[in-house]
Amino acid sequence: MQKKTKIGLWIAGGVVVVGGAALAFGPAVYADYANGKTDAAPTIAATTPSSTDAATSAAVNADDLSGTWSIGADSFAGYRVDEVLQGKDVTVTGRSSDVTGDLTVDALSLTAATITVDVASIATDESARDAYFRDTAMEVGEFPTATFTLTEPVTLEAPVAGVAQTVSATGDLTLHGVTTSVTVELQAALTDTGGQVVGTIPITFSDYGVEAPDLGFVSVEDTGSIEFSLNVTQN
Repeated sequence: MQKKTKIGLWIAGGVVVVGGAALAFGPAVYADYANGKTDAAPTIAATTPSSTDAATSAAVNADDLSGTWSIGADSFAGYRVDEVLQGKDVTVTGRSSDVTGDLTVDALSLTAATITVDVASIATDESARDAYFRDTAMEVGEFPTATFTLTEPVTLEAPVAGVAQTVSATGDLTLHGVTTSVTVELQAALTDTGGQVVGTIPITFSDYGVEAPDLGFVSVEDTGSIEFSLNVTQN
């Protein structure tokens, strides 16, 4: 059984920085500052055709989509977690662009996909927090990557360029050496350069051998989410 590692994604050195800032400037001021640093949730960047005629003309032949696809530039993955700092809510996000993977498409069905994230490269706006996250919390020396592997095919409707579709995908998420089955709601759209897929996976830290801490002046929720935005190109 995976031993639990008592962490918050930003305690130890990181929490001293956060706590000191809150004491120096006041929790409300610091909360406003910290929340201003929070990254927006990933969204589809593709534009929607402005008329029915435009949408019809942009229809794509499903057979042309068959084959393998790879994750391309400007993709990212990371986490979003809430903490309570002296009674004030603060949301923290970490991001990494070191995301790789391959997808297999058969007409309108996604039949296979494996996505890998380099956990050590996930970063926030606090280097001390990131060091603790890498070395103590996620133990990247032993568990360097997080992986999502699709376990059930996903079928979409006939695509229209620039129009997002929402689907559910089931797969195995491996994080901190623990693998669980998860279902994630995805949005996908074809773009000028290939396609974009965005989604959020809710997680409970204790499911992955991670116990969220409560240090009195700062506590971390036991639940959070993994977020990603993937730009994919056909091979």
